[in-house]
Amino acid sequence: MAAEIGIELLTEEQYRLLQTLDEFDLKTSSWLETPQEIRERGGAIFGDSRYGQVFVYHNGADSYYAARGFRGILKV
Repeated sequence: MAAEIGIELLTEEQYRLLQTLDEFDLKTSSWLETPQEIRERGGAIFGDSRYGQVFVYHNGADSYYAARGFRGILKV
């Protein structure tokens, strides 16, 4: 979907940088760009912020969290 609308998913590094600018995903979580070797095994990573800390986790891409949103970047 991100490619369809012309954006790239944030990498873990970009997501952590974003979290230094303001507080995001305090009650939700967002899919992030996942390394190909993880995707090939059916996994995906996502991040959120809780307790003043940024967390990055993994889950199956087809999990019941598949409807989770994502964070993206638009390069112009």
